[in-house]
Amino acid sequence: MSELTRLSAADLAAALKAGDVTSVQATQAHLDRIDAVDDSVHAFLHVDGAGALAQAVAADERRATGADVPDLLGVPVAVKDIATTKGLPTTAGSRMLEGWIPPYDATVVTRLRQAGMPILGKTNMDEFAMGSSTEHSGYGVTHNPWRLDRIPGGSGGGSSAAVAAFEAPLAVGTDTGGSIRQPGAVTGTVGVKPTYGGVSRYGLVALASSLDQAGPVTRTVQDAALLHDVIGGHDPMDSTSIDTDWPSMAEAARRADLAGLRVGVVKELGGEGYQAGVRTRFNEAVQLLVDAGVDVVEVSCPHFEYALATYYLILPAEASSNLAKFDAMRYGLRVTPDGVPAPSAEQVMAATREAGFGDEVKRRVILGTYALSSGYYDAYYGQAQKVRTLISRDFEAAFGQVDVLVSPTAPTTAFRIGEKLEDPLAMYLNDIATIPANLSGVPGMSLPSGLADEDGLPTGIQILAPALQDARLYTVGAALESLLHERWGGPLLNRAPELEVSA
Repeated sequence: MSELTRLSAADLAAALKAGDVTSVQATQAHLDRIDAVDDSVHAFLHVDGAGALAQAVAADERRATGADVPDLLGVPVAVKDIATTKGLPTTAGSRMLEGWIPPYDATVVTRLRQAGMPILGKTNMDEFAMGSSTEHSGYGVTHNPWRLDRIPGGSGGGSSAAVAAFEAPLAVGTDTGGSIRQPGAVTGTVGVKPTYGGVSRYGLVALASSLDQAGPVTRTVQDAALLHDVIGGHDPMDSTSIDTDWPSMAEAARRADLAGLRVGVVKELGGEGYQAGVRTRFNEAVQLLVDAGVDVVEVSCPHFEYALATYYLILPAEASSNLAKFDAMRYGLRVTPDGVPAPSAEQVMAATREAGFGDEVKRRVILGTYALSSGYYDAYYGQAQKVRTLISRDFEAAFGQVDVLVSPTAPTTAFRIGEKLEDPLAMYLNDIATIPANLSGVPGMSLPSGLADEDGLPTGIQILAPALQDARLYTVGAALESLLHERWGGPLLNRAPELEVSA
């Protein structure tokens, strides 16, 4: 493996700035790494080698002029295949969009290009972001680089696996109920869900519009902050984008300060159902905060108990509406039913959706349509929205007592591929700790907290901050990361076993 692929994004940016390496060299090193290991990891659905190298050449030329040099100029990045990319395939992990080439870029992609960051390619994901394991992709399973028989989390397992396997120093993911943070926990990476509206959703294939949020997938908190600064900020193309003056997340991460901090341990996000090794590493991380002089108290958020049920009514309802546009009439897959000489539009639509959607998508569309149907709307969707309000009030009450909240990110380490496919409820429970943040819109971060004693696989600690206080998340996260690195002798990924296929 090239040493260039082992560098953090911040260190790679510093090497580029010093002239020790060119963007072409860095980009080629990551493309070589992808070529060496991705047949086994399957983090990428599409690799754009020629395009990435062309962008790297442009980045080197831009740097040579000495003007307008963004912090991450020339640092390559991977993008979850839910963000539209002009001239490159965008499938959202679904056969429904196989071969679709968008005519425009998502705003996050536009901002990556403006920052001069070569885009290595598009990463694998659960179909339309529905899943917790990246086993529901229409294009095959992604494998966890720590152990290839394990899942890398979901729905953004491709982005987390690419970063964990050193195929990309940075990646963009999306988080609807934990799809950045939960993969971060099980792959030993850093994942951040910004405040809802803090990063533009324009050009993201929508799953649940009131929950979806793009964010960084990285190996360090500083790297996440640098990427957040690139992709974040107001976008007039997104009606839910927050028009405010966001502070620099990178500057917030550099402060790495715990002085005067009050931390709340969420009573409802732990205990029964959480793997012993996950609880042990979480408790140790909390003790590090206590030893550093942080005031740590237990906080109760009683309505979090209903977050999972609430989420799995709201998300399917919004998904059933958002996915109605895949009707075989405008773009994407079109299937003509067999044995029907002159099929109607409805017959073509039915045949297309039957062939194009996978089982998990069909399950959620059916559930969501039912929840929105006449006679059931108030009983299900309406009630879920009321509980969502109560969950938001729990957050408000908790943040009246403490500055940030902490919990385990995921209840278990990475499970074996295929282990939970026949039990959807067991699969849904993987997001039990991350879902409340999406329902209320607050920002959350997952940090690697160590390896579980039972299986030697990564665990994660989640930090939650009030809405709009993303900078606080980075300040606290960077400080805790430093304590964890001191305990574990450096970044957790330094302890990851080499991939069996590593060259």
